[in-house]
Amino acid sequence: MDSILVHYFPGRNFLASDNRYASAVDRDGVDAIIEQWSRERPDLDSSPIGIVGRVSRLARELELRLEPVYRAHGLEGGWYDVLATLRRSGPPYRLRPTELTESAMLTSSGTTKRLDRLEAAGLIARTPDPSDRRGTLITLTDAGHAAVDRTIAAHLRNERELIAALDEREQAQLAGLLRKLQLGLPPL
Repeated sequence: MDSILVHYFPGRNFLASDNRYASAVDRDGVDAIIEQWSRERPDLDSSPIGIVGRVSRLARELELRLEPVYRAHGLEGGWYDVLATLRRSGPPYRLRPTELTESAMLTSSGTTKRLDRLEAAGLIARTPDPSDRRGTLITLTDAGHAAVDRTIAAHLRNERELIAALDEREQAQLAGLLRKLQLGLPPL
């Protein structure tokens, strides 16, 4: 018989009967935070911290594990996202700054700083937009194209390792739930 793991959060009980999940689950810092708020403010449902807190912490932890692969391929932090966004846009590997910002999920100030450094490194070029006299196009250079192409396989191997604690079904389920959560966020 499968072991059953029970997590208690105020107003909710969660059961996990999958041995692979149950054996991998352990208390983390977010559990302690939830318990502290439950003790200090039992009138409030602190269970959202279980998702938002973990997603936030996980994002930081994943970034720490992604950066070494980029560095090993000669890229600085944050450069890969810009280069990969231009590369996956297809020929002529060129986007307007707003398209790049939206597609790479960056802030405009973060994009400008990265673009300055990527241009100085010869990985992208800024050119005037022929359809908009005030506009600029960001183009992947041959060196940028080569940099992202030599990095992508190692990056995907690394990502595969980072999610290896989940089987294929769990990965698909989590991806679907995260998509649903992202699409359901209230507007800013």
